[in-house]
Amino acid sequence: MTPPPGWYRDPSAPHLERWWDGTAWTDQRRAPQAPVPPVPAPFAPPQAAGRGQPNGPAGGSGRAKAVALTVAGAVLLGAIGTGAFVLGRDDGGDGGTGGGTRAATAPATGTSGPPVTPPTSTPPSSAPPSADGPAVVVDQLNGITLPLPDGWIRPQEAADPDLVMSTDGTYDCPGDPGLCRHGRVFSRTATATDATTPKALAESDIATVADEAYDEDRLGRRPFGGLVSHRVVGSGQIAVAGRAGYYVRWRVTTEKGPGGYVQSLAFPSSVGTGAPVLVRFVFDAGPDGPPLSVMDRITRGIRPVGDADTGGGVGSSIGPSS
Repeated sequence: MTPPPGWYRDPSAPHLERWWDGTAWTDQRRAPQAPVPPVPAPFAPPQAAGRGQPNGPAGGSGRAKAVALTVAGAVLLGAIGTGAFVLGRDDGGDGGTGGGTRAATAPATGTSGPPVTPPTSTPPSSAPPSADGPAVVVDQLNGITLPLPDGWIRPQEAADPDLVMSTDGTYDCPGDPGLCRHGRVFSRTATATDATTPKALAESDIATVADEAYDEDRLGRRPFGGLVSHRVVGSGQIAVAGRAGYYVRWRVTTEKGPGGYVQSLAFPSSVGTGAPVLVRFVFDAGPDGPPLSVMDRITRGIRPVGDADTGGGVGSSIGPSS
């Protein structure tokens, strides 16, 4: 039997918890919650003295002793029955949150399932993810969340570890054979760079974003036949997750297809060593590409993990986008 629905350690990202719906993993993830305190053992009140029982330690009538033995037997039977019930639930019943350690059975081959042994320090919650809350993508490493627009999905595979979201569905790339997506967003920690400010980092990174997205990808293919030209359509200082950041946006022209828009957004991280964070945007142009207002909305919606209301900081709003 598979474990009941609940939050378990994500096997692909052990620092997070992931919602198991009882049959398969969902896309819902969250930071680990505080451990649930153990439920205290039931309180057993002292037995009342039998009628006619003497106050001395060695006294007592035969009837009083019989009553005491009967009560003790009932308590013992009740305890045995309760223990059997609890063990039955821990063995794979619908309870799911019993105090004992439960060994979860892995699903059949070819299906994904929760860890073989769910963590005992954080029992699975019986509450599913809220459908009313805003959809966000959590980048735990860089300490930020990004709003997930309607029609966008979290990555279904780890082909690129920096990819945090993309438009749903694929299409045949107009250049070299392969499948392309109309919109993608990446998040990564900036390393091995001499840039010391968000402005310098964004300005030096934007060419890399354009080349990898529309010129030659990491596999040496040219999905759009190569990059022909670019022009700057926006740049400036902007508040990101309460920090002063900087963005640069290009409109690129490609040999095949309608081209697209790329943006590099740089800002200091609020976690760890405070190393700069780069959020990269790749949007196809043309009628099938996402509107640039979605790029603006994601940029403005970036927040620190655990602080959904943070938005201030120094900086101007996003400038021209076309």
